[in-house]
Amino acid sequence: MERSFKQEVESLRLAEGETFHGEGILAVTKALLQSGVSYVGGYQGSPISHLIDVLVDAKPLLDELGIHLETPTSEAAAAAILGASINYPIRGAVAWKSTVGTNVASDALANLASAGVIGGAMMVVGEDYGEGASIIQERTHAFAMKSQMWLLDPRPNLTSIVDLVEKGFELSEASNTPVMLQLRIRTCHVYGRFAAKNNRQGAISRNNRLQKPDFDIIRLCQPPYTIAQERIKIEKRMPAALKFIAERKLNEQFPGDIGDIGVILQGGLYNTLMRVLHRVGLADTFGKSRIPLYVMNVTYPLVPEEINSFCAGKKAVLVCEEGQPEFIEQAIAAALRRADINTKLHGKDVFPMAGEYTSEVMLKGLAAFFDKVSLPAIDAARGSAASQAQAVTDHKAQAAESLGGQVPPRTPTFCTGCPERPVFSALTLVERELGKHHIAADIGCHSFSAYKPFNLGNTCLGYGMGLSSSTGIAPQFEKRVISIMGDGGFWHNGLTNGVASATFNNADGVLIVMKNGYTSATGWQFLPSSMQQRDGVKAQDQNIESAIRGVGVKWIKKVQNYKVANVARVLKEALTTAEKGLKVIIAEGECMLAKQRRVRAEDAKDIAAGKRVAKPKFGVDEQTCTGDHSCIRLSGCPSLTVKDNPDKLRQDPVATVVETCVGCGLCGEVSHAAILCPSFYKTEVVHNPGAIERVVNRLRQRIIAWMATPEAMPAAPLPSAATLAAAAE
Repeated sequence: MERSFKQEVESLRLAEGETFHGEGILAVTKALLQSGVSYVGGYQGSPISHLIDVLVDAKPLLDELGIHLETPTSEAAAAAILGASINYPIRGAVAWKSTVGTNVASDALANLASAGVIGGAMMVVGEDYGEGASIIQERTHAFAMKSQMWLLDPRPNLTSIVDLVEKGFELSEASNTPVMLQLRIRTCHVYGRFAAKNNRQGAISRNNRLQKPDFDIIRLCQPPYTIAQERIKIEKRMPAALKFIAERKLNEQFPGDIGDIGVILQGGLYNTLMRVLHRVGLADTFGKSRIPLYVMNVTYPLVPEEINSFCAGKKAVLVCEEGQPEFIEQAIAAALRRADINTKLHGKDVFPMAGEYTSEVMLKGLAAFFDKVSLPAIDAARGSAASQAQAVTDHKAQAAESLGGQVPPRTPTFCTGCPERPVFSALTLVERELGKHHIAADIGCHSFSAYKPFNLGNTCLGYGMGLSSSTGIAPQFEKRVISIMGDGGFWHNGLTNGVASATFNNADGVLIVMKNGYTSATGWQFLPSSMQQRDGVKAQDQNIESAIRGVGVKWIKKVQNYKVANVARVLKEALTTAEKGLKVIIAEGECMLAKQRRVRAEDAKDIAAGKRVAKPKFGVDEQTCTGDHSCIRLSGCPSLTVKDNPDKLRQDPVATVVETCVGCGLCGEVSHAAILCPSFYKTEVVHNPGAIERVVNRLRQRIIAWMATPEAMPAAPLPSAATLAAAAE
């Protein structure tokens, strides 16, 4: 995984009277244990991938508390776990990346929200939003409104986060409604401390099992009971939620001496706003704001009475709402209009409609707001905000001028030695011969093939949906369409929605399954087809080839990714064979990050034990290299670069291999497959060599030293007159 949390999880055992120090995700985990959950689970994805990792590392503690840990193959399966709380007073929590994860889970969530829950049910969703996001730009807020599930957005400090997790379960039970805890990336990684409490065992758990099932037909989402469930949502659950939020003061109000204006904001934006207010002189070092603040730790549902009370008597109020559409701003405007409160409302007129609200965005938005309200009490702050905003703009202009133009975007790319890169090198070689093909790409590391130097991939419509997304366009092409999915996507959606559907519909295409052994893009979590399970035990016999054969695929070929020439040959065969039907190529190659972490530990242990360890390294013969650099264009390896040609008579720079090389051999394989210059060589760095190797090495060193010494070289005899005459003829 990205990192091990085995040391940090010991802090999850802290008890009443002790102080917890750590990161946001660890604090959320501790809050779950303090809340008495009986089951946890989820599917990895930024920025909450390491919540799953923490839970896996904390399994011994979970076992002691009788907590069941489930690591399903998709968010849909994770959401369905929450069904345990529909009939029984059992608390549970699941996690996934939002919003794409929420979309995958939507079927189960719609039913869960309709039926309602008895035990507290919580979804921890990682809100991956803004320019640094890795997904489409959508908001969890829309889904919470659609299904009427309560959305929590805590202030980014550990005390507030832990408190809201605990109260979130109480809110869920008080209103019989599942809740969503939205965590931005900064909230996940914020550091701090809070006063710990004792961990609690659930009243019902693996340590205290249920004896008999409970049945109530109204809890099943079947007609005519779905109409009754909808009525209960409106008449009972929503009023109960509003009452609980108001009475427990889940939303916070901070007074200020400048009472003519105010700011309403999502809880997750609190730290950014306070940083900017401090910069312009409207907040002190300890976070006391001169402008009154209404912080919504619960962003859905809104409490109209609290909003009306906050806005009444103010000249203007600024709404800080990240993302679009402006759901919160519209709801506030409606509440004020119904209450006949004429406070001027500002929001998206001064803030950008979309994108993350960074400190720069917040600063410029506040400056624009101050200009609109034109209040004497904030004249100094208005001037400071305007000047600082202009300074930011000027600095950017100066930086662009110093760099000589716009900085090119830094697109993501494969890791050094990634086993998926050689497959795209092979595909590039095949397309040189057969021409371009439509490629239905997929979510995962392989999606980086869309960037230079490969530029491969025409569509990308969902995790494990590469093959499904090709079925509409494939019949329209003369050539076969190529689809791609990873082994994570295969188990997530690809087997049923892709392979089974393709065979059922007699599709004639090519599917490449990248089998690297893990869900690598999210931090190296285990899969059903991984070499081992999460507890380190050898994995069960769940392999991709058997699953594919089980749904009717007959043409299956397995290739070793790094053998570029062989991969290209199999690809060409799949694209040109007269055999109809789906043709599947399983491209095998362990994730290089995972392999290096495993191998480094093994090598260090063997070296310390005095065992022989040979580590491969590749290089480029500078005298042979022609400076064509096709090797770089075909592989795109980050360890391949150029340097000045040592030969003064040649101007073209030569290729070189830098120290980050992991010895995967792709550069040499590509050169061989593409019939390029033979300038690559392989060496081995040997630790603890044997006696014979030491003797041979000393002999080699002496011969090389002798040959490198001019005095040691025998003088070449001068040619005779007859030789010169013959040469002239």
